[in-house]
This record gives sequence, C-alpha cells and structure tokens, in this order.
Amino acid sequence: MIPLPPPMRAALDAARAAADKGEVPVGAVVMFDGRMVAVAANAPRALHDPTAHAEMLAIRQAAQALGSDRLEGCDLWVTLEPCAMCAGAIAHARVARLYYGADDAKGGAVEHGPRFFTQPTCHHRPEIFAGIGAMEGAALLRDFFAARRP
Repeated sequence: MIPLPPPMRAALDAARAAADKGEVPVGAVVMFDGRMVAVAANAPRALHDPTAHAEMLAIRQAAQALGSDRLEGCDLWVTLEPCAMCAGAIAHARVARLYYGADDAKGGAVEHGPRFFTQPTCHHRPEIFAGIGAMEGAALLRDFFAARRP
C-alpha cells in the first residue's frame, strides 16, 4: 500500500479529532509553498455555526496566516468531497489545487450533485485530484454514523 501524503494524513488526523468531539469526521489542510498553513476539522456543533465545515475553517485560517483573501498557489486537502458551499469558497479563495478523499454521492458538489466547478458561472476552477485517502476517510465516516444508529 502506498503511504498517504503528509497533508492527507494530517487531514485524516483532524477528522479523527472531530469524531472524538462528536462532529462529523472531516478534516482539511491548506498547504502553501510546501508548508502547512492551516489544519481544521468540522466544528458546526461546537461553534454553533452551520458553515463551520473543515474546508471553510481551513480557508479562513489560511487567509489569516497568509494575510490575503486569495489563496493563489495554495493546495487544499480534504478527507471528503466538498459540498456546494465549500466548493464556492474554494473558487472565491482561488485555491490552486483541490485534493480530496472519499466521494460524497449525497452532499458532494465536485463530482456529484451540481458539479460546481464545471458550471459556466464558476469563475475559478482548481485542479482536482480525487480519491487520495478515500478508503480511510470513508471508513471514518461509516464508523461514525454506524455508532450513532440504533
């Protein structure tokens, strides 16, 4: 088995930490110039904020760390296919490359649902690399939801 790249490993670690806090296990990392500038996990329950998805929090942290609302040259690594809200934020932030793990047939907006980045109204399209760490990300989600079902 090929080892996962360090940013995806860090995103999966963040997702596990989210699960330990009762949040849906999704983690995200922003890389710039070979260094991690943001690591975040889902936190809508803890923050009482429905927009507190891992991607949104990582984008906000990276923007603060880099002192810019544009994350040009940045890579976003996330354990689950981004939803429409997060895809919109990725486009607005001008993220250069999106790496994601597990597909999300119900809520995803990259390869599923609205396929956000293929829409003519989308003004920025990152390079997209899917399936990196997909098995681990999907297993975290499956285990999380299985433990909550009767």
